[in-house]
Amino acid sequence: MPIPKKIINFLDKHDIGYEILEHKTVYTAFDAAQTMGKKLSEIAKTLAVKVDKKYVLVVVPASHKINFDKLKKLLKAKKITIVKEVDIKNIFKVKPGTLLPFGVFHKIPVFIDKTLLKSKVVIVSAGSYTQSLKLKAKDLIEHGAETLTIFSKAHKFKKQKITKPKKPVKKTVTKKKCARKPCKEKTTVRKKCVRKPKKKCVKKPIKKK
Repeated sequence: MPIPKKIINFLDKHDIGYEILEHKTVYTAFDAAQTMGKKLSEIAKTLAVKVDKKYVLVVVPASHKINFDKLKKLLKAKKITIVKEVDIKNIFKVKPGTLLPFGVFHKIPVFIDKTLLKSKVVIVSAGSYTQSLKLKAKDLIEHGAETLTIFSKAHKFKKQKITKPKKPVKKTVTKKKCARKPCKEKTTVRKKCVRKPKKKCVKKPIKKK
């Protein structure tokens, strides 16, 4: 996904010095810093914010997060919410993670946090997942910001531990020993056959008539 030509033309037209940085595919400012080996304070992240019923872009260092109380006071708004990635495509006609820090492309106001000036050079989104732009912070502010003030606060990132997939635990099936009851030997007692004595056949004499 190369950098759109309109961005290069815009930079050349305004004599803005820049350097194109090629890197692996990244979708967030945090991933960009990790991939390029840069400090989070050197990466400028662009966020879309809904202010009541309107939209604005805010640019803060990747090491910071928006202080909603300060931003609400600055914009004199009742309600402020960050636009979800799902809605970015429908509202701004770009893919999530490719918002540009120059309001001229999205036709909405851009508010840049003054904390970015601590880094003389910043890395910004170039509308690509594999390329970023490196330019001077003052050039970004001069050609991108409508308002420059402080509306962010430092954000502490927890170290992400690489979780290795757990190995499946083999269940050891222990076969229960079947305790067989000792077989009782059948003792066959033979009954004594008592023979009855045979009756003697006594022949009676036939009487003569």
